[in-house]
Amino acid sequence: MNETQDILEEVETAVEMPPVATASAVPLETAPDMPPVTGKKNWYVIKVTAGREETIRDAIERRIKIEGLEPYYGQIYIPIERVTERRNNKNIVKERKLYPGYFMTELEFNDRMLVLFREINGVGDFVGSAINRAPSPMSELEVQRMLRTKGEVVTSTVSTKPEFERGDRVKIKDGTFAGMEGEVKEILEAVHHVRVELTIIGRTVPVELEYWQVDVI
Repeated sequence: MNETQDILEEVETAVEMPPVATASAVPLETAPDMPPVTGKKNWYVIKVTAGREETIRDAIERRIKIEGLEPYYGQIYIPIERVTERRNNKNIVKERKLYPGYFMTELEFNDRMLVLFREINGVGDFVGSAINRAPSPMSELEVQRMLRTKGEVVTSTVSTKPEFERGDRVKIKDGTFAGMEGEVKEILEAVHHVRVELTIIGRTVPVELEYWQVDVI
């Protein structure tokens, strides 16, 4: 009996029981640090669901406020042109988006802001971005052109018949994209508009214009 007891005592001594974890021994996970604020903001083009530009903008700004990311954010601009048309001897003022499905945002680009934008329903992505490549900001010329025409009122006379056809190369003579060239992709006869495809920051973007705003090259 004494022999058996000695063996059991030896086994208990040889087997080391793991220490009981205490609250102080368990490491606590903390949220990642906020990126440093550099104060350098650039303008970027974002692809979004067409027709929901204002709703998506409001959702982004709510999230930015909730998460305290205001230092990295400047503004979102949805390019809209106010047009005065002369129809049946009456002036009709209306607003239209220059290119549906896109807007511009001014921000300090970092991983935190990228994740926030991508998590908003209706946001496609930053134009020019890739899995391992940050998006290219708009050039200074593009930014100045956009801001210069912000809120501009354009007076137009409605043309009843276009002087171009689908596939023609045209040059824009008025509006935000004046001086740029593109290809006619669609003629919207019912509203006297033409849809022209432009290349902006290496990406093709459809722009809807009045007949009178373009000339055949």
